[in-house]
Amino acid sequence: MDFGSINPVLLLASLMVAATPILLAALGELVVERTGVLNLGVEGMMIIGAICGFAVAVNTGSPVLGFVAAAGGGALLSLLFALLTQFALANQVASGLALTLFGLGLSALLGQGYVGIKPPPVDKLDIPLLSDIPFLGPVLFSHDLMVYFGLGLVAAVWAVLKYTRAGLVLRAVGENHDAAHALGYKVVRIRVLAILFGGACAGLGGAYISLIRVPQWTEGMTAGAGWIALALVVFASWKAGRVLLGAWIFGGVTVLQLNLQAAGIAIPVEYLSMSPYLITILVLIIMSADRSRAPASLGRIFHASQ
Repeated sequence: MDFGSINPVLLLASLMVAATPILLAALGELVVERTGVLNLGVEGMMIIGAICGFAVAVNTGSPVLGFVAAAGGGALLSLLFALLTQFALANQVASGLALTLFGLGLSALLGQGYVGIKPPPVDKLDIPLLSDIPFLGPVLFSHDLMVYFGLGLVAAVWAVLKYTRAGLVLRAVGENHDAAHALGYKVVRIRVLAILFGGACAGLGGAYISLIRVPQWTEGMTAGAGWIALALVVFASWKAGRVLLGAWIFGGVTVLQLNLQAAGIAIPVEYLSMSPYLITILVLIIMSADRSRAPASLGRIFHASQ
């Protein structure tokens, strides 16, 4: 074992990169769940975002257009979920699982011609002066734009939910959709918009994986990131600030297991590779004992005639 080969600066910088796709997807799902909707299709929306963003970036040479296309692809797939659950009143759990399976299959079909192709590079933002600070510079100020977009989105979601009328209405719908409807709020419209936002965020998270973190297309490359994002929302008790902390923890576990493999630690590689998912399961077991902080209407079907 050679622990000296683990560079703490690179480890922490990689942590922020590894956390970004999970953070984006989890923030979107948090908004969706705060309206009382449980969408288990995050994995499917992420993988669709990954292939849409990758294909557009390769064909146009523009990573920016790739991320726009990824957000659109994720939102479009989430629209299918919205139609099923908000208009056809289908079961949310079954619809979400179907969405994931559909997304995985469709992405495999769409991505057949993109295996082995490299996407256009995404430049890092070296912030003058700040990026030259020892230790903190490489860790915090030498990343791509999407890392900072994710951090900004955390602040925006937190501020909207806590301080704005829109956030108050959104939370009211999630706590008691019947009361919100009685007050004149368009429950279905609010939930559909939240679902579209969640789909766009998941698509961005998927594109981050295919364009930046692992710049290539591989079938099933999200590898459970959507399920980790779902667990992260529960871990964070449906609070935006805690989502950031949780994303860093899960990202750190992912990066650490890769570094431990490189250091030659005498733990079988298979155990290290499954460690992020084992921790995800452990978090769900611990947090499931206390659902008091979950939105009261989470997973419940709403019909205006009720």
